[in-house]
Formats: sequence, C-alpha cells, structure tokens
Amino acid sequence: MTSETQPRNESVAIPFGTAVRTWFAISLQTFGGPAGQIAVMQRTLVDEKRWIGQRRFLHAMNYCMLLPGPEAQQLATYVGWLLHGTRGGLVAGGLFVLPGVVALLALSAIYVAFGTTTAVLALFAGLAPAVLAIVAQAVVRVATKSLNSPALVVIAVAAFLALALFGVPFPFVVLAAGLVGWVLARWRPSAVPEKARAEAADAGPAPVIPDDVLHSERPSTRRTLRVLLVGLVVWGVPVAAVALLTGAHSVFTEQGLFFSGAAVVTFGGAYAVLAYVAQQAVQVYGWLAPGEMVRGLALAETTPGPLIMVVQFVAFLGAYRAPGELDPWVAAVLASLLVTWVTFVPSFLFVLLGAPYMERLRGNRSLSAALTGITAAVVGVIANLGVYFAVHTLFRETRAVDRLGLSIELPDLTTLRPVALAIAVVAAVLIFRVKWSILRTLGVCAVLGLAAGSAGLPVS
Repeated sequence: MTSETQPRNESVAIPFGTAVRTWFAISLQTFGGPAGQIAVMQRTLVDEKRWIGQRRFLHAMNYCMLLPGPEAQQLATYVGWLLHGTRGGLVAGGLFVLPGVVALLALSAIYVAFGTTTAVLALFAGLAPAVLAIVAQAVVRVATKSLNSPALVVIAVAAFLALALFGVPFPFVVLAAGLVGWVLARWRPSAVPEKARAEAADAGPAPVIPDDVLHSERPSTRRTLRVLLVGLVVWGVPVAAVALLTGAHSVFTEQGLFFSGAAVVTFGGAYAVLAYVAQQAVQVYGWLAPGEMVRGLALAETTPGPLIMVVQFVAFLGAYRAPGELDPWVAAVLASLLVTWVTFVPSFLFVLLGAPYMERLRGNRSLSAALTGITAAVVGVIANLGVYFAVHTLFRETRAVDRLGLSIELPDLTTLRPVALAIAVVAAVLIFRVKWSILRTLGVCAVLGLAAGSAGLPVS
C-alpha cells in the first residue's frame, strides 16, 4: 500500500479520553460566531497539539462550508471523525453545542420569567442595538473575503433585492446563487475566481495524522445506506412522536417540522438563515415578536456555541405561549430540546454521511464554484437581515408602502428610539474602530441599557 491509501488507527496515537477533554475545553471558548470558533479549533488542533495539519484542516473547513448547517460545529464533527471515527465525530460535535444549549435554555427561562421587569427590559434595550453592529461587521467580513469580482457583487445585490423587495423564499435564493456560480465557472471562469489556498508546508513538527494519509473508513454503498437509515430514524422519530402525542397542528409538531426543514437550507451560517427563520417565526407562526427575535440573537451572541442556537429561544417562547394541555414551562423546555435536536442531527448526518467522500474530493472545481456563488449571495442575505433588525430595533412602529407594485415595510420615523440609536452607534465604534471583541462590546452595551433604564430614559 502507498501512503495515499495506508489506513491508520488514529485512536492509538490520540487517546479518546484526551480528545474528549480537549473538545470540552474548546466548547467553552466558542464565542464570537463561526470565525472565532474556527480560530479556536485552528489554534488548539493545528498550532498547539498538531493533531492534524493546516492543509487537512482547510480541506475539512472548505467542504463543511458547502453543507447546510453551522459550519464550525460541522468542522468539529469532521475532525472528531478523522481522529476517532463515528464516535469521535458524535462526541466532538455534541460537546461543541452542549454548553450553549444549557446556557441559552437558562437565559430563555430568565427572559420568560422576568422579561417584563424594568431591569430586564433595559438590559435587552442595550443588547439589541449592539446586534446591529455585529451583523454589520459580518456583512463587511464576508464581503471583503468573497466579493472579489463584479459578477459576485451582482449576485450579492440580487440576493438582497430578491429578499428585501420581492420576498423570494430563502432556499430559492441559495439554490439560484449556487447554480449561477457553477454556470459562470464553466462559461466565464474569470468571473468566479478561486480562493487562494494555503499550500505551503506546515511549520513545526509533523501532525499526528499526515495530510497525505486517507482515513481508514472508506466510502461504500453499505456504509452510506446504514448511516443514512440510522440518521433519518434518529432525526424523524422525535418529530413523529410529538405529532402522534400532541396532534398534527400542535406547536411542537409545527416547530419540529419547520426547523427540520430549515436545517437543510441553512447555507451560509446562522446570520444568513435567520432572516428566513425570523420571517416565518414572527409573521407566519406568531411564536414571538420582531423585537424578541433580536433579543434572542443577542442572547445567542453571549453564549458559547453556534449562533443558530437562537432557534432554541424561538421554540421556548412559542411553546410557552401555546402549551396546549401541558404546563407552559414543561412545554417550553420540551419544545426547546426538540428544536435543538432537529436542528443539529442533520449536521451530524451530513458530515458522517459525506466525510469519506469528502476525503476523496479534494480540489473539485464544480463544488468550489457553487460555494463561491452561495457565499456571494450570503452577503446580500446578511445585509437583508441587518435591515430587518435595524427597522424593528431602532423604531417602535413600521408601515407598509406600495411602490411599483411592491409592498415595502418602512419605519415610521416619528417612532425613533433615541437610546437604541445611541447604543448602536457606540457598539459600531467599539467594534469597527476600537476593535473590541463581540462579548466585550455586548457587555458594555448591556451596562448602557441598564444605565439608561435607571435614569428613566425610554428604553422600549
């Protein structure tokens, strides 16, 4: 056998218990969105422990970005699989989200119990405007890295207009962008330039898993069918159970089905899909108010783990207010855990199902071109999310205006919230000029909200 096909028993080189402790330590540091989370794994797994090399890490990251779902959590699952097979992937991905699940469940309960008190209202009045600056930073970061040709700028603008003006469903925007990126790469390659790749050799000692050695678990039809069957059963049984026990139209069934569907279209990370989730959760299902969606995102920003965890907050509030025959608190916790389950199980399934094939698809140009188009569209999607949040955070009321046959939601300028605007400006200065971290900025803005409330200023 050559080094390209030589299987390895990675569990011998890296004890499983050591890996578990390392993944738990990583999970406690996953603040600041996917960029910060990936940076933590890069520093720990590649730079410090040298478990895998830089090229292997980038290969895993690039393909996880192609998948729907939180790419940082999927990257953890992928690397865990590289180290210890299926059990390693399950442990790495599970620990990655566990601290955030516990923290956001507690914060959701606190919000429901005390959210109408003056102090809590003032606290969220400080957090919500800070989210606007955070979303703006996300737009700038993604745009700087991805919009490196006029064609990609056009894709981003078209995605924004499709969502903001024409109300095109989010999944269609993502699929269209991927198709356009693929077509452009075939017909006019210069319009979709490939990302520069770090091909330089790693500095320091050789990694435990060399870049040129494939994983011992090979792709096969039998394995694929087994993983697919088990994954679909694990994913679908809880939803089927609540449908049978609570009815097809209960809040649990609606949330289970909706977030199961959302889990397979969450290309581009949490910011990209939140506009879609917010629209459906607020306007279609009525699980929470627009302002509460912003507060939920602010809470998710303060906890470790993927930002898509905000769906747990959405489910908690929706079930608490429509518990059916259950106690509201029991219903809220049940819905929160159910939605977390159906949101993240697909991520495990996608990675464990495709990881052996990903190992053998390095440098596939068609996939890279589709990803480039989707990433460009994500800029417009995140910008649309920022506009949605800004309207409902900085103004108390909105009104629908018909222009050129389109119904556009515009803010009522007479209902501007001066405190929210001032805090948003402070957050923007701290993030863009002072270069503070997200967590530190949120802390300052929370204090400003409390101070404004204590001074008797209108904060809601």
